[in-house]
Amino acid sequence: MTRVTLADQGLETIFGARDENLRRIERAFGVELAARGGDVRISGDPSQVEIAAHLLNQLTILVERGHDLRSGEIKTAIRVIKQQSDASLVEFFMDSGIDNAILGLVSPRSLRQKQYLQAMTKSDLVISIGPAGTGKTFLAVGAAAAFLQQDKVRRIVLARPAVEAGEKLGFLPGDLVEKINPYLRPLYDALYDLIGYEKVGRMMERSIIEVAPLAFMRGRTLNDAFIILDEAQNTTPEQMKMFLTRIGYGSKAVINGDITQIDLPQHLESGLRQARKVLAGVGGIRFVEFDERDVVRHPLVQKIVSAYDRFDKERSRENEGEGGI
Repeated sequence: MTRVTLADQGLETIFGARDENLRRIERAFGVELAARGGDVRISGDPSQVEIAAHLLNQLTILVERGHDLRSGEIKTAIRVIKQQSDASLVEFFMDSGIDNAILGLVSPRSLRQKQYLQAMTKSDLVISIGPAGTGKTFLAVGAAAAFLQQDKVRRIVLARPAVEAGEKLGFLPGDLVEKINPYLRPLYDALYDLIGYEKVGRMMERSIIEVAPLAFMRGRTLNDAFIILDEAQNTTPEQMKMFLTRIGYGSKAVINGDITQIDLPQHLESGLRQARKVLAGVGGIRFVEFDERDVVRHPLVQKIVSAYDRFDKERSRENEGEGGI
């Protein structure tokens, strides 16, 4: 058992309504917490007790240093410490290295999300790879909106390949634009959430924001723009090269994808997979790789992603075993 003494200031936020945050910590680390005032006794597996004590100490240091700890940040703090048991929450929340305008719109909820936002602040080309629910698209749109607000770019361009995932474009109603709109919907949703429906509409009318299928990028050079390519695992190598060579002066580009969800025909190589190999080590390009620990949707989503990862690994081992017979 370990005892931790917390500062009186901020206890209500750290503990949460009816001690709900203490219960979250118990579930996250498999320990038991008993609080009397600012004194918290932690019992359980010694290694987990030590981690939970570090978390509580870091939270009280944050409050003592003037950080206005919000209720939702407790969940983020737990996620960060579960990813890296000795992580500094003071550094995570107070020494971000992220453009302040970006933080005004979006906040990191994991260590890799923080690295992702830092990369978009400092690098002209960022490639992020990871499962659904890790915030790749939402955070990229948030960064783009912040750069636009600060006049660091003149427009936002969002692109996505229109590749069937079991559905056929030809059977969808409407003209070409109407057929591809469902593929672009996640980009619209992020824009509406961050900027607002009416404002996005006005910006699109003035071509300050452009949402288009990747094929529409061919032959263009995009200067002073924040360009986002979403679902990049469904690009061919030729499409990926075409996109990369659209980047003009004063522009930033972010490429997002999940290489476990490729919808291309089996004989085609994913442009994202190839780009990861071709561009590795090229200066000025940052790679950020997410995993199931970064999933910030419903807790079941994280479990589902982990289950599929285990299944794929087991199947790969079985296939290797059959090939060796």
